Amino acid sequence: MKNIISGILITVLFASCEKVLDLKYKDNKSSIVIEGNITNEAGPYFVKITRSVKLKETGSYPTVDSAMVIINDDAGNIDTLAIMGNGLYQTKRITGVEGRSYTLTVQADNEVYIAKSTMPALVPFDSVKVETVKIVGDTEYNLIPVYTDPLVAGNKYRFILTVNDKIINQHFVQDDEVRNGVVNTTRLEVNDDDLELKKGDVISIEMQCVDTNVALYYKTLALIGDSGPGGGTTPNNPVNNISNGALGLFSAHTTEHKGVVIAL
Repeated sequence: MKNIISGILITVLFASCEKVLDLKYKDNKSSIVIEGNITNEAGPYFVKITRSVKLKETGSYPTVDSAMVIINDDAGNIDTLAIMGNGLYQTKRITGVEGRSYTLTVQADNEVYIAKSTMPALVPFDSVKVETVKIVGDTEYNLIPVYTDPLVAGNKYRFILTVNDKIINQHFVQDDEVRNGVVNTTRLEVNDDDLELKKGDVISIEMQCVDTNVALYYKTLALIGDSGPGGGTTPNNPVNNISNGALGLFSAHTTEHKGVVIAL
């Protein structure tokens, strides 16, 4: 879906449960946008802070360069991020560890914003399977991330797709609510109107193990339209994990990359 939808109810289905999200635009107000990630890879990690612009305005978001940004975890570690300029803030010492919960605190313009995220356990990313499908003389290709979902239920996965070194502006989320504890055979729901895979394409997929709130955020984005390379915020940002009305998202997740070339 490419058209921006205003003032409607978006129903997000997670198989066994249903959430109704009321997404409304406010083009007369600028909001702070906070985007940060912590992964199982070595740091430093970054938080980017900007301001949204009115719907009728164009151009990049103005940056916020004088905020106080702190990340702490449930093991007692605290890190005050360094100001790098251009809205970027960099960690100095905190590390990403599976199973730990992280709290991001941002103080900007006399307001305080707080976000929490827990890094799930790593589920190994085995490979990318290319499935060939013949349809009325045409050949299409499905991309299937191969991994074995653990027996413990509740796992959520986000994928970022790159084709020929170009990040595809679509959102892909999978979970184990229908098929738990088995090898994944579900393809990525690629929008064929935007991307036509062909022989010789070089495919790279990043697999993230994410918590429930992060998965809900990206699954909602997939329903209301794609918004930027590998994800991003939209003017009517879906329900996120940041307090005080901030846009954006804070995610603590694992990450792995796998690639494949569609055979000639």
